[in-house]
Amino acid sequence: MESEVKLTKLASCAGCGAKVGAGVLAQLLEGIRVHSDPNLLVGFDKSDDASVYRISDDLALVQTVDFFPPIADDPYTFGAIAATNALSDVYAMGGEPKLALNIMAVPADMPKEAVHDMLRGGYDKVYEAGALITGGHSILDREPKYGMAVTGFVHPDKMLTNSGAKAGDVLLLTKPLGIGVVTTAAKADLVSKETLDYAFQLMTTLNKSARDAMVKYRVHACTDVTGFGLLGHGTEMAQGSNVELHLHVDGFRFLDEAAELARMGILPEGMYRNRNFAEAHVDEGDVPLHLQDLLYDPQTAGGLLIAVHPEDAQALFEELQTCVPAAQRIGEVTPYTGGKHIYLH
Repeated sequence: MESEVKLTKLASCAGCGAKVGAGVLAQLLEGIRVHSDPNLLVGFDKSDDASVYRISDDLALVQTVDFFPPIADDPYTFGAIAATNALSDVYAMGGEPKLALNIMAVPADMPKEAVHDMLRGGYDKVYEAGALITGGHSILDREPKYGMAVTGFVHPDKMLTNSGAKAGDVLLLTKPLGIGVVTTAAKADLVSKETLDYAFQLMTTLNKSARDAMVKYRVHACTDVTGFGLLGHGTEMAQGSNVELHLHVDGFRFLDEAAELARMGILPEGMYRNRNFAEAHVDEGDVPLHLQDLLYDPQTAGGLLIAVHPEDAQALFEELQTCVPAAQRIGEVTPYTGGKHIYLH
């Protein structure tokens, strides 16, 4: 039975749209001393999805943390989305989640049944991932927030980062875009129940199947597309790999109604932050503004952006078609020529 609590009414922003912009985040971290450790394979200075620390020649720990305000009114659905989003960072590194800790903030007057449902949604997704929740921390706050710190395992030689893309790679994406636009429109009852329900289905679909498929192939780089949008995360991949990404907009799939809503100007605040961060690195060509906006749109629990060896691309694409919401072949990687890092076609 759905709770009577409408969580999105208790928060001023929603889901990954609440993230601090990538450009602002870089400024906040500027000048902080980074200590060296030969076993720290990926740290916070890499703009990657998670940290990776080598324990032995055969084992490395993958650690991440993610939480945000409600993006769904139903507490169980919100909990499941938050957990799916937190687990995704481990999958993006090629890892397998093993342990999770709850992070929760709730208003003092929030009904205990709603809190219970939120936690239950998170627990169900963690168990679906084959991991365990072992504790957590909660505080009182005027706005509810929920998420997790997740620890996973990966072989040190098989971990994936967002900075390993190589010229010639093919770019694949595993979920449609437009979640930020659709959930923003939902606040004003401007989107159909069918489209909103499908958005919730996407946000509660683990990236486990995508991860399990891609590790069989020569994947050079991967990142999950979340709060910085496709072009924000793509910019980080292109800059970190010192390459160009050439994206074919007709290869993308968008949520039903998302394009028309974007054309109407129904856009989340996070889209503007993402554009401010990435647009200097993007040649948008003749792509219509509303489609550009959808590529900057912040996603919550979005899909994986994968750079795969061209000889393995078709096989991986065909396998993804059997196990992810929307396998898309969206572009290719070329050498960096000194201009923009991303070109839209």
